[in-house]
Amino acid sequence: MAKNILGDLLESCCTDPMTGYLRDGFCATHDQDRGSHVICAVVTEEFLSFTKARGNDLQTPIPAFGFPGLKPGDGWCLCVLRWKEAHEAGAAPKIKARATHESALNFVPKDVLLAYRVD
Repeated sequence: MAKNILGDLLESCCTDPMTGYLRDGFCATHDQDRGSHVICAVVTEEFLSFTKARGNDLQTPIPAFGFPGLKPGDGWCLCVLRWKEAHEAGAAPKIKARATHESALNFVPKDVLLAYRVD
């Protein structure tokens, strides 16, 4: 079973909109997940603008892929390196620690992640 950054069982991040690399609501990693979508974030307008400016528009719906587009307050499994980049730029969104996969700790120190914790 997958674990979170607290060492407990990984909890669901969000099911509306449905998130996760496997679109199962969980920020679990997978061999084909090259982006490591393991941080369960509560997205903000600031983060959405930040990531759009870097070429990843998460606000615009893409119906062909079943992507509804995100709005502030939505839960979403983010690529750990994009979250880290946003943190370094002062634009990182808060996270749900219980739904953030433990592999995020390979990229971001636990104390940094916990400073953004909302659960």
